[in-house]
Amino acid sequence: MPDTTSFARPVPELADLLASARVVALPLATRFRGIEEREALLLEGENGWAEFSPFVEYGDAESATWLRAAVEFAWGDLPTPLRRSIPVNATVPAVHVDRVAGILKRFDGCRTAKIKVAERGQTLVQDVSRVRKVRELMGPEGRIRVDANGGWNVDEAEHAIHALAEFDLEYVEQPCESVPELVEIRRRTKYMDVPIAADESVRKEADPLTVAEAGAADILVLKAQPLGGIRRSLDIIAQAGLPVVVSSALDTSVGLSMGAWLAAAVPALDYDCGLGTASLLSADVTDDPLRAVNGAIDVRRVIPSPRLLDGYAASAQRRDWWLDRLRRCHALL
Repeated sequence: MPDTTSFARPVPELADLLASARVVALPLATRFRGIEEREALLLEGENGWAEFSPFVEYGDAESATWLRAAVEFAWGDLPTPLRRSIPVNATVPAVHVDRVAGILKRFDGCRTAKIKVAERGQTLVQDVSRVRKVRELMGPEGRIRVDANGGWNVDEAEHAIHALAEFDLEYVEQPCESVPELVEIRRRTKYMDVPIAADESVRKEADPLTVAEAGAADILVLKAQPLGGIRRSLDIIAQAGLPVVVSSALDTSVGLSMGAWLAAAVPALDYDCGLGTASLLSADVTDDPLRAVNGAIDVRRVIPSPRLLDGYAASAQRRDWWLDRLRRCHALL
C-alpha cells in the first residue's frame, strides 16, 4: 500500500515546529512496557496542540511517521467527528494479582478491561491469576481482552488461549509477533470462537493491509501516531474492511485527543477503545486530563498547562535529544 500522506498542506518549516516544542517526562503510576517514565514532545500549530512521542528505541524512519501524524493534527485538515465521546477500556499492566483492584479503580465506569499477558520473566500461571481476578471484579457482564504484544510463539499462544478461554475473552491481541504466526494461531483456535486482534502487525508492517489480506486477524487495533495520522488511519480502515479498536501508545492527554478524534471519525465503532491510558500516568500536561468518566472520554482538543509543562519538563540533555530527533525526522518528511 503506498504511503498516502494524510497532510494535505505543505509541511511547516522546522522553525515553526521548534518555536513551540516542549519536552516533558511524566511519571507512571505503574511500570508499563518496561518504563517508569513517559517522555513526549508537544507542538502547537494552527489547530492547537499535538504530540510527537515515538518510543526512544524507534529509528528515525519509523519515528518520522509519528511526526507526520503530529503535524497533521496541529496544522492539517481533519475530518469532522461523528461522535462526541468515546467509550474506553481499562488497562491492567502485568502486575501482581494483589494490585489489580487498585488499578481498575483508576478507570471510572469502564465496562471493558485489557490485561497485559506474556510479560517477559512471568509465567502463564501469573497471567491466568491476573485475568481471573479481573473477571471476579468485573463480574460476568464485564468485557475482558488480553494483549500479549507478540510475546508467544504459536504453540505457546495456543496453550495460553486454551487456559484463558474460561474467562470469556472478547479477543486476544497480538498473541504472536509475525503475520504468518497470526494466520496459524487463528486457524488453530478458530473453533474456540476467540477473535484474534492485530496491533504491532498493522503499525510495524511496511504495508498495514497485509494483516487483512492474509486473513491474519478478525480485528485491527489502530493507533493514529504510528500510522501517520487520522486520515491515513481512516484510509486503512476503509480498505481493510475489518472492525477496529482505536488505541494509544501511552500518550499524554494531548496525544489521546488525537486518538479520540480518530475514533470519533470511524464510521462504525463496535468496540471500546484503548484511549483511557491517561489513568496510567501519575501526572499529565493538563489540568483537565482525558481520563475516563463513566467509561468514556470526550472528543476535544487539550490545552497544556504552562505550570505542568514547566514542572515536568525533561532534563536539558533529554530535551536536546528530542529536539535533535525532531530535526532528523522533519528532514524525512
